[in-house]
Amino acid sequence: MKVGVVLNPIAGGGRLKRHWPEVAVSLKKHFGDFELRETQAEGDAERLAIDLAASGFDLVIAAGGDGTASEVADGLLQAFEESGRMTELGLLPCGTGIDFARGLGLPKAVDATLERIAGAKARAVDAGRICYIDDHGALASRHFINIASLGLSGATDRAVNADKRKGKMSAKALFLWRTVVEFIRYRFQDVRITVDDGTPVEARMALVAVANGKFFGGGMMIAPDAELTDGEFDIVILRAAGKLKLIWDIRLLYGGRHRNHPAITILRGRKVVVEPLGDVEKNGALVDIDGESPGRIPATFEILPGALTLRY
Repeated sequence: MKVGVVLNPIAGGGRLKRHWPEVAVSLKKHFGDFELRETQAEGDAERLAIDLAASGFDLVIAAGGDGTASEVADGLLQAFEESGRMTELGLLPCGTGIDFARGLGLPKAVDATLERIAGAKARAVDAGRICYIDDHGALASRHFINIASLGLSGATDRAVNADKRKGKMSAKALFLWRTVVEFIRYRFQDVRITVDDGTPVEARMALVAVANGKFFGGGMMIAPDAELTDGEFDIVILRAAGKLKLIWDIRLLYGGRHRNHPAITILRGRKVVVEPLGDVEKNGALVDIDGESPGRIPATFEILPGALTLRY
């Protein structure tokens, strides 16, 4: 098997990079020879993954957080659309957010994770595609593997990624703190949500999560019933309500105990369109795509059943 590794050297405060000699020994033990590529800037993981796939690599391991994993998956899916040849994806999680890996139940130890990937049977899992408006006002699109959302989560992403404590404190603590702070500042936004060909739902919302996986936000089980192989999204709508009560109830998300919360609506579907109502500037909610916030709504989310081949 021809194996490539895309390493984000600053993920998790540079933890993998600091311990790279031991990581390399483990990779060699489980996979033999491998080729290492390091990212230098945002978007590099996507480009490196495309290059590795085009060069005939059978497996690409994303070494970093959710953002790295998502970019690598996006690159591999683009390469597949170009060539029809699918390169498998593996995850070596290390970063502020490792929610997708958490949903897969991957071990915390590097050697145990690599041993599991090496011995795993590749499985076809769903992916998503989102079209949205980027920060320059242009229409943009990309794939995602875990959760894409809008509202409070987009604002929280930007705050977490700008926080100087990122990589120096636990992801759960950082995400929880920034979520509470951003929620206090947040102004509820009015949106229209259309799932498949159903009747549009209009809502004053705090958050809409379009979920392929279960976890986001540093361990919040936002979509407890989501499955990677069912060909549908779980759509979780958190409606506007009293802020103090909702801040208290955020704790329910960590255990997935929010299904019957009066402010929560959960839908299922293959295509989701979210549009701002009324004033587009006021209600153009920020999007979150696997832990990054590159733009805002209007946005369209589409499921791609079995599009990605994952070893876990």
